[in-house]
Amino acid sequence: MKVAGIAFDEEVISLNAQDFKARVTKISGTGKVPALVDGDAQVWESLAILEYLAEKHPDARLWPADPAPRALARAIAAEMHAGFVPLRRHLPMNMWRPVMPRQLTAEVESNVRRIEAMWTECRKRYGAGGAFLFGGFGAADAMYAPVVSRFHTYAVEVGAVARAYMDAVMALPALGEWRTAALKEPWVLQEDEVDWPTVLRV
Repeated sequence: MKVAGIAFDEEVISLNAQDFKARVTKISGTGKVPALVDGDAQVWESLAILEYLAEKHPDARLWPADPAPRALARAIAAEMHAGFVPLRRHLPMNMWRPVMPRQLTAEVESNVRRIEAMWTECRKRYGAGGAFLFGGFGAADAMYAPVVSRFHTYAVEVGAVARAYMDAVMALPALGEWRTAALKEPWVLQEDEVDWPTVLRV
């Protein structure tokens, strides 16, 4: 929403807050985040939020205009939404950990190679109009921005095309704001600290 210039107010709640479930369930059917409230509309789940925003803000061009790249964008966004569980568990989102490698399991390595192949295909086939998967920044990029952050944090090696894409995402002012805000958060979640009991901070 920040990249697309869609105004919103953000409320951050610690995932281990005692009242997390009670507060989030009021606006999210699953009791999980992210969740969006827009007037009478309550939308949860990342893809549903993106589809809602794309319908309400067509000028944001969150999906490619042409059917073929749009179908591919939706497919890879859905693949991210539903999959890559080994990667999510082994390389948890943690912006304050110093950049350093973590040994990848075979399952995680498979996830990495699949994501790299998708990024490379999208960039080569449809990325001529900009630095992102389908040229300009869109919904598919929003789905993979957390993966870019994970790959960066754990120094995951990818090829030149995927690396250039990661650099473009990392250079977004919105991602910089996200990281700055994350570094100010006081909460420590053990499940996101792969070096536990040591908590490493940049």
